[in-house]
Amino acid sequence: MSKIPVRSAAPTPLDGVELSTVDEDSIRRLVHEFYDAVRRDDVIGPIFLERIAPGRWPFHLNRMCDFWSSVLLRTGRYQGQPLPPHLRIPGLSDPHFARWLGLFRITARRIFSEADAAVIIATAERIAQSFRFAGAIHRGEDSTKLGPLPVETLSEEKGKPA
Repeated sequence: MSKIPVRSAAPTPLDGVELSTVDEDSIRRLVHEFYDAVRRDDVIGPIFLERIAPGRWPFHLNRMCDFWSSVLLRTGRYQGQPLPPHLRIPGLSDPHFARWLGLFRITARRIFSEADAAVIIATAERIAQSFRFAGAIHRGEDSTKLGPLPVETLSEEKGKPA
């Protein structure tokens, strides 16, 4: 009798994909450049700056490097729970997720090959959707009424709406 492989989770954009331009250095660059853009952003910058004290940014950036290393390279370095802190942010809504993804897309496309960036962006979109649905449930909303997340088009130059 042959064994049937059992999946413990739904397939992800990373399943069966080898990311040729992703390594620890490129992940570090992604995280640092992305959060530099986040801190300068008028929409989501204040949310981060209100919650992360200036002296805590190195810790946060290292933690995000661990997170993305675990997601993209399957290193297992990240041992936290990323959702709960997001559930504690009052007013976190679609425009915030859209801006986060817009800035993330710009950064990922600048750092990685086109093929790798597409997979990484799809992974980030999936994470954002998951957080979005969890937030709706946490607030007691009907998550089945959530439509697709709006796609914000940002200019590469300034990370602002085009």
